[in-house]
Amino acid sequence: MQNYKLPKVPENVSLPFNEICSVLADICEEKLTQEFFSLSIELALKLARKRPSPLLSGNPKTWAAGIIHTLGLVNFLFDKTQIPYLSSKDLCAWFDLGKSTINAKSQVIREMFKIYQMDPKWCLPSKLIDNPLVWMVLCDGYIVDVRELPEEMQIEAYHAGVIPFIPNKND
Repeated sequence: MQNYKLPKVPENVSLPFNEICSVLADICEEKLTQEFFSLSIELALKLARKRPSPLLSGNPKTWAAGIIHTLGLVNFLFDKTQIPYLSSKDLCAWFDLGKSTINAKSQVIREMFKIYQMDPKWCLPSKLIDNPLVWMVLCDGYIVDVRELPEEMQIEAYHAGVIPFIPNKND
C-alpha cells in the first residue's frame, strides 16, 4: 500500500485528500486488506472530485474514519463471521474518535452518494459473487438470479453492463 500512486485530484483539495489517503493506507495495512484500501481510495477520490469538495472542511482523520465506516457497512466489516472483520469499538479506538462522530461522517457520505448496505457499486470485489443484489435482473417481468439463467443470457447481461462479470457455475 505504501507504493500506491494516488490519482489526480483538483489542486485545492490535494492536501486533505493526500492526508486522508495516508490514514486509509495505515488502517488498511494494519487492520484491513489491500482490496479494502483500493475501494476506500476510490470513495475518497469521489469525495475529492465532488464540487464543492466536502473534504475542504473537517478533519481528514474524521473523513477517513467515515469512509472506512461507510464501506464497512456495505461489506459487513462489523460482522465477526466476515473477513476482514473489525469491531465498531476497535474502529473508534484506532481513529481515537467517538462512535457518534464516525457514524455522523459515514451518514453524510452515504447520503451524498446514496450508498446502502450491500450496494454493488461499493462491494469488495471478492464479495461480489456472494452479493445477491449484483445478480438480480429483470427478465420477462420477473426478478431472477442471472446465475441461474443460461450462459448465453449471462453473456448478454455482461455485455449490456448489467453484471460485473460472467459467473462461473463451477466455483
